Amino acid sequence: MKRIARFDRFSTVCAFGIVQAASRSIRSVGPPAWATALAFLLAWAGSSAAAQPSIRIAAAADLEPVLPPILDQFKRETGIQAEATFKSSAVLATQIQNGAPFDVFFSADMAFPKRLIDAGLADAAGSPDSSTPILYARGTLVLWTRKDSHLPPSLDLLKSQELKRLAIANPDRAPYGRAAVAALTKLNLYGDLKAKIVTAGNIAQAAQYADSGNADAGLISLTSAVTPRMTASGTYFVVPRDLYPAIEQGVVIVSKTSQRAAVHKLLDYILSAPVQAQLEKSGLMPAK
Repeated sequence: MKRIARFDRFSTVCAFGIVQAASRSIRSVGPPAWATALAFLLAWAGSSAAAQPSIRIAAAADLEPVLPPILDQFKRETGIQAEATFKSSAVLATQIQNGAPFDVFFSADMAFPKRLIDAGLADAAGSPDSSTPILYARGTLVLWTRKDSHLPPSLDLLKSQELKRLAIANPDRAPYGRAAVAALTKLNLYGDLKAKIVTAGNIAQAAQYADSGNADAGLISLTSAVTPRMTASGTYFVVPRDLYPAIEQGVVIVSKTSQRAAVHKLLDYILSAPVQAQLEKSGLMPAK
């Protein structure tokens, strides 16, 4: 960050010098034209000195209700802009493998970012074990239903003939989808429910299917269930944690990033106690 700050000061000094030189040369054209030209140069100098590239974040879909306000806070406190793209963890990992220009990858599991580390495309530099993704949170699987469906969410509902369609995220692409299949399998219900399952591309879409009525219920993330919209329209039941493997969510730095210092500052911010407490209120268990 010190290097970035020095560059900004250097840019400001250079821009100011250019404005001074240019203003002396254009005074001969008369006051109106001189004023217009000087205003343009000042605007250019200010924007050039202040401009910094944004951190480009690849973020798992369960973070879509959670991350934007945190990134806004981060910008207010540090001046660093960060922009997130939300998709399933598998899709984002594939995009990074194909050269997508992300700086950091927040996955909903540890497996997809670990694959990028093993391929030499990402790292966890700065952590005690740079060969393992940095754990930033743990997810929770819930069963959600609309209030007007008159189908209270519970394990009994999964056994009920009244349940006609159950939304889950694609288990091949989304860690919450894998958790849903694991839970149904452990309950010995997956075979019976397989024909009723409506598969969504990611966990956010699975929540939309349930909320829109395209499914009677959804096995979704707690981060989706506690949003104002989903809280107003439905209720949820926390699926017992012993029914599925822990949803440990990992983050890695994309090796080709030119923003490593800024990314480390973002990771320190996400792992700080106040932000971890904020994540917990939004449906993610703290990393520690």
